[in-house]
Amino acid sequence: MSEIVFLLEEPSAEAMLRGFLPRILPDDLVCRFVVFDGKQDMEKQMARRIRGYRVPGARFVVLRDQDSADCKSVKRGLVQKCEEAGRPGVLVRMACHELESWYLADLAAVEEGLGLRGLAKMQQKRPYARPDGQPKPSDTLARIAPSYQKVSGSRAIGPHLDPENDRSRSFLNFVAGLRRLTGCSPKKKSS
Repeated sequence: MSEIVFLLEEPSAEAMLRGFLPRILPDDLVCRFVVFDGKQDMEKQMARRIRGYRVPGARFVVLRDQDSADCKSVKRGLVQKCEEAGRPGVLVRMACHELESWYLADLAAVEEGLGLRGLAKMQQKRPYARPDGQPKPSDTLARIAPSYQKVSGSRAIGPHLDPENDRSRSFLNFVAGLRRLTGCSPKKKSS
């Protein structure tokens, strides 16, 4: 049995991943979640949490929102913290600019998860065609899906996200990184 530990900035990421990960990872892979109270808490405590994790062979994934920070600089800092904790090779991924960018990139999943109508047909319009460059995707999502709440909305949308969706480069990089880390190839779509 193998184990993968996700270090996450906030509860909404865990809510989304619990629904999404079964779509791309094998059933026998154990997923654990370490959820921090925001990015400052994450950066302050993650090295200690990684260092203290004693399950042999456990692999780690760090997921954090970019927000308004420089993506490359933040990622370098997170990688350095992992290396200082004695864990080189941790998969570090950024959601550009927020996790909600991934949802805007898959309006069919938002529509399905939240029980809304008419969102998927907006997918080719700006800003939904390439949402990673949008500075406040959570505001845009709240405008087009007023019922969206961070945790419950993420829980509802996660199971419907298309792992092959390439409208968000940061989402695509996250999925590709997980597949490399776990050695999993894309699951066949059921008909």
